[in-house]
Amino acid sequence: MDVHLIIYLVVGLIAGIVVGVFLRRRLVESHQANIDSQGKQIIETAISQAEQIKKESLLKSKEAAYRQKQMAQEEIRKEKQDLKEELLRLGQKKGQLRQEWAALDKRQGELEKHSARLKKQEKDLVEKNREVELLIGKKRYELEKLSGISQQEAKKMLMESLESEARMDADKRLARIENEMKMQADRKGKNILALAISRYAGDYVAEKTVSMVPLPNDEMKGRIIGREGRNIRAIEAATGIDIIIDDTPEAVILSGFNPVRREVARLALLQLINDGRIHPARIEEVVEKVTKELEVVMREAGEQATFDVGSHGVHVELINILGRLKYRTSYGQNVLQHSLEVAFLCGIMAAELGIDVKMAKRAGLLHDIGKAVDHEVEGSHAVIGRDLAKKYGEPEEVVYAIGAHHEDQPPQSVLDILVQSADALSGARPGARKEMLQSYVKRLEDLEAIAGAFDGVEKSYAIQAGRDLRIMVDSKKVKDGAATLLSQDIAKSIEEKLTYPGQIRVTVIRETRAVQYAK
Repeated sequence: MDVHLIIYLVVGLIAGIVVGVFLRRRLVESHQANIDSQGKQIIETAISQAEQIKKESLLKSKEAAYRQKQMAQEEIRKEKQDLKEELLRLGQKKGQLRQEWAALDKRQGELEKHSARLKKQEKDLVEKNREVELLIGKKRYELEKLSGISQQEAKKMLMESLESEARMDADKRLARIENEMKMQADRKGKNILALAISRYAGDYVAEKTVSMVPLPNDEMKGRIIGREGRNIRAIEAATGIDIIIDDTPEAVILSGFNPVRREVARLALLQLINDGRIHPARIEEVVEKVTKELEVVMREAGEQATFDVGSHGVHVELINILGRLKYRTSYGQNVLQHSLEVAFLCGIMAAELGIDVKMAKRAGLLHDIGKAVDHEVEGSHAVIGRDLAKKYGEPEEVVYAIGAHHEDQPPQSVLDILVQSADALSGARPGARKEMLQSYVKRLEDLEAIAGAFDGVEKSYAIQAGRDLRIMVDSKKVKDGAATLLSQDIAKSIEEKLTYPGQIRVTVIRETRAVQYAK
């Protein structure tokens, strides 16, 4: 019973498996059929879309081809038109060339005829030249026979005569050239001097050989004198300067040959007056202190001067001596300021002449160095300065220029002449020595007043130390032609009314301006 049950169970299990397999197979086949159906549908849709795209692409290609065809036809039409125009121009040019060719043919025929005439004339000239040579030979033979000299001897005499005349002519020309060169050199030298004067304008402080010390009251004079004159004697002994106490109210005068000592005395006296303690011990202390301070000031002044002119490497002792010129005057002109101006003038003129500017400035700055010690050493300040410069290692050109600037030794180079000229210019400038500042300013004012008195003059300016007068005129009142006459009239008026060195250039400036504003 159990065996049969097992068999039935096995048979049922097998049958279930077979049925399951069959059903699974049917299900798979059904699913496969659906997939095939969907695939066919997708393929058909894709084919339909491809056909549609193909049709659209074909249509677009046809449209593009049509446009390209239209453009090509348009270009061909334009090219045909251009070719027609070019052919027309070529036809016109061909006609012109035919006319020109005909003209050339005609010209060539004329040239051939002219050439034939020239050949005939040339042949005639050759014949005539042959006849002339025969006649010349015949006449030469007759002349030699009559004169008794040969042709060679006649040539020699003629050459000697021509040579003598050429020498005389050359001598005359050489003399004329030398005179012209002298005049040009003189004119150029004056121009350089005028340029140097106009480009440098220095301020001058006129210092006197005596110093005046102001006092707070006249009672201070008694304190300066001291009991039995011991204070004034102590000051004079310590400084070497004479103190003059006279009736001048609230002031004492310091007089001495040495400007440095006079400055020491002035500063020491000012400190004693401000301090109020005036006695011999205090006087010696203050004088010693002021002397040290003044040495520092002079050294700084010398250093500043060398820096201003760009002269580097000057010996320290020479700088100290140069600084002493700050308290030295010559004809009322401060020597250090004079030396600086000479240096600048030398530099300007050296630049114009194309020589060493730095060397020229150095020589100009040190040219009066001997004046700092000329009261201590015998001899001319030029010779003393030359020896000092040589002692402290200055270049040979500078040393010689210092010694030659007052003709103590003959000048040998352009630098020596430059230092001489700049020294003379500085001493003769308005406001320096010979002309007071007030008269100098008055002369400038007189120049401007003379110009302003003429009709049509708006403004006038005296520039370049009064050597150039610039005049601005009203363009409505003064025309171009009248400007020249106006400058002549003003120059004539200046000559009649003023006395001045050199010459004054009168420049009349006329201009017309039209001004508008863009808004």
